[in-house]
Amino acid sequence: MVAPLNFRTLDLNLLRVFDEVMAERSLTRAARNLSLTQPAASNALRRLRESLGDELVRRSGRGLEPTPRALALWPVVRHALQDLQESLAPGEFVPAEAETSFVLAMADATASSLIPGLVRIIETEAPGVTIRTLPLGTRDPRSLLDGEAADMAIGYFPAVVSDLTAHSQAGEAVAFAHQRLYSGHYVCVMRRGHPCASEPLTVDRFCAARHLLVSYSGRPYGFIDEALTSIGRERHIVLTVNQFFTAGRVVSSSDLLTVLPRHFFDVIGLGQQLVWRELPLDLPAVHVDAIWHRRSHHNRAHQWLRQAIARSAGPEIARAESADS
Repeated sequence: MVAPLNFRTLDLNLLRVFDEVMAERSLTRAARNLSLTQPAASNALRRLRESLGDELVRRSGRGLEPTPRALALWPVVRHALQDLQESLAPGEFVPAEAETSFVLAMADATASSLIPGLVRIIETEAPGVTIRTLPLGTRDPRSLLDGEAADMAIGYFPAVVSDLTAHSQAGEAVAFAHQRLYSGHYVCVMRRGHPCASEPLTVDRFCAARHLLVSYSGRPYGFIDEALTSIGRERHIVLTVNQFFTAGRVVSSSDLLTVLPRHFFDVIGLGQQLVWRELPLDLPAVHVDAIWHRRSHHNRAHQWLRQAIARSAGPEIARAESADS
């Protein structure tokens, strides 16, 4: 039986080693980052294992695989270390002097809403900051953020947000944070002259038509189909693409229907060729959220980025939605 942990005698330096090992999944890289020899890092990890009574990590292929206890413990340790570092030695970020780059993962419709305002903020406040966008290919971007392929993911992530909220409300540590940016309004889009454009769009007419689906992952099933299934209906999807702009172009020269964010209708520049109609369905609210890894939560540069994105979100959406009122 492992003796109960005496926190008063625990060497807190061991937690720094644990944090680096978890982040790198490599004892060699963790030792290098901490300016330790590998034997010293290995000894620190051994002492923490003995104190906690858990193996913490196991060798797997060329890296290390955390145990369930380590995965549960790591967010708590990382947050505590980051909070302590920020309190003792807060990093400075002066937008006007900064020369840093951020990577954002988002769909083209989201980028069309946020990037113009974000560019104006950068040009005015932080001319040395650069932005790179990645196409969003999933409704769960946590692995993308965990692997540091992106600093932030922005999109419609209902399952992820619900999961994070549930764990947080249960008092559990979560590795990701999120912020609501705006609520989307989706409409049915078709070419001018389409039979559905000259008469009320009912559920029957909607389901009888042929459809184009925008799917980031390529899966031929979306939230519209979930809503139809809930009322015992389905639609006929004949084409799936991964960009809203492509969907608009295809629909403008075919008899396919598609569903687009209302604010994006004006952005694609096909107003003379396309029309939109309200969807004949009761849909759950479609929220656009920003999600990021908590390791960046207290980083001053990342804090500025989050504020800049939140500022750029409001005006663009408000202008598009007010055009309908």
